[in-house]
Amino acid sequence: MNILIAAAGSYGDIAPYTGLGARLRAAGHQVALATHDGHAPLVRAAGLDFRSLPADPRAAGPGEPETAGTPTGRRALMRRAAAFVEQLGTGMADAVAPDTELLLLTTTTAPLGWHLAEALDIPSVGAYLVPTAPTRAFSPVVSGGRQLGGWGNRTAGRFSVRVVDRLYTGAARALRARLGLPPATPATVRRRVEAANWPVLHGFSELVVPRPADWRPGLDVTGYWWPHHAPDAQLPPALEDFLAAGPPPVSLGFGSMAADDAERLSALAVRALRRAGLRGVLLSGNAALTAADAPGDDILTVPTPVPHALLFPRVAAAVHHCGAGTSAAALRAGVPSVPVPFTADQPFWAARLAALGAATAALPFPALATKLSLDDAVARLAAALTEATTTQALRTRARAAAGHLAAEDGATTALAALDRLAH
Repeated sequence: MNILIAAAGSYGDIAPYTGLGARLRAAGHQVALATHDGHAPLVRAAGLDFRSLPADPRAAGPGEPETAGTPTGRRALMRRAAAFVEQLGTGMADAVAPDTELLLLTTTTAPLGWHLAEALDIPSVGAYLVPTAPTRAFSPVVSGGRQLGGWGNRTAGRFSVRVVDRLYTGAARALRARLGLPPATPATVRRRVEAANWPVLHGFSELVVPRPADWRPGLDVTGYWWPHHAPDAQLPPALEDFLAAGPPPVSLGFGSMAADDAERLSALAVRALRRAGLRGVLLSGNAALTAADAPGDDILTVPTPVPHALLFPRVAAAVHHCGAGTSAAALRAGVPSVPVPFTADQPFWAARLAALGAATAALPFPALATKLSLDDAVARLAAALTEATTTQALRTRARAAAGHLAAEDGATTALAALDRLAH
C-alpha cells in the first residue's frame, strides 16, 4: 500500500512519524512523509520518501518582529497559528501523488486532509499525538491542564473544537475551491467525518492518558511512536567525554521553543544548576541556551540536537518544555522531569507527568522568564532541581513508567490497526 503521512510543525511534531513510517515500511508498505523542508534529512534518514509542505512553523506571525520568541499568550498563539495554516493549505494538494492509497493525517493536517480525501476518493486515518476529542475525563489539551469537572471538561472540549474550525475556515475554503468541491465549512466537514466514526490512532500510552470511556468508536490509543534513529547513532564525542567525567548531570533544554531573552534564560539555567550543586548539559535549541558567559567544567553547552533516547537514560533529571515527545522520552528513560511549559499542550503534559509522580510541579516559563526577578527564578528552579535529583519517590515512579512503556510497541499496534481497517 502507498501511504502518505502528512505532518506539520516543529521537530517534536514530526519525529514520531519517522518511527511509525519506518515500521510501516518494514512491513512492506511504500511510505512518504510530507512535511517542511527543514525536516527532509530526518525523513530521509528513516528511509522514507520526502514530500515538501510549505510554511515555517518557526516564522513570526503578523505584526511580530522576526526575532520574536514562542508566543505564550493565547491570542498571539492563535495569530501565528492562523498565518501558518493559511500557508499550509496552499501546499497540501501538491503533496499527494496520484498513486496514494492511504492518507495518515495529524491534528494539524487533518482539517485540510479531509477535503483532499473527499476530492480524490482516498481513504484517510488520523494519526494524532495529542487527544482532541471532547471528553468528561479531562479538559482540552490547550486549556492549561486545568480540570473543570466532567460537564465543564466536555463543554470546554467542544468549544476548543469550534475554535479550530474557525482557524481553518480560510484555508479550507481556498482548498475546496482549488479541488472543485462544493462549498462546505470546516465544522460541516468535521461533523461528517465524526458521524462516520472516522478512525483516529493516538500515538501515546494509556499509562499517561487512559482512553476516555465517553469517546466515540474509532478513537484508539496505540502507545507511543518513538522517533527513528540509526542503530549506530552516537552522542557527540564532547558530550560523551562530559558524561564520563563525573556524576550524571541534569539535562536542560526547551527544544523548538524560542525565547525573547536568551541571555537571561541562560543565566537562569547556569545559576540554578550551580546553586543546586549539579552538573548540567544545556541543549541550546531555539532558545539559544549557552554557558559561554559562565566558564567552568561543570556545565556543557550542546549546540546541535541530540537524540533524547541516547541522552536521557544517562542524566539525573531532565528540565524541558513538556512537549508530547520530550515528555514521553523522559518517561521512557525513567528519569524525573522538571516541567517548564511554554504554551499550547505543554501544561497538559506537565500535569500528566506530575500525576504519574514522575515530575516536580511545573514551573511555567512565563513566570520564570518575565514575572519573577532573576534571583527568585533561580531560587525556584534550583529548588525544583534539588527535588528532582534527591527525591527517591520521583525516581522510583519514573522507572516504573519506563518499565511499563518498554512493554508497549505503539508502532506495531498502529500497523495492526491499519491492516484491519484496510480489510
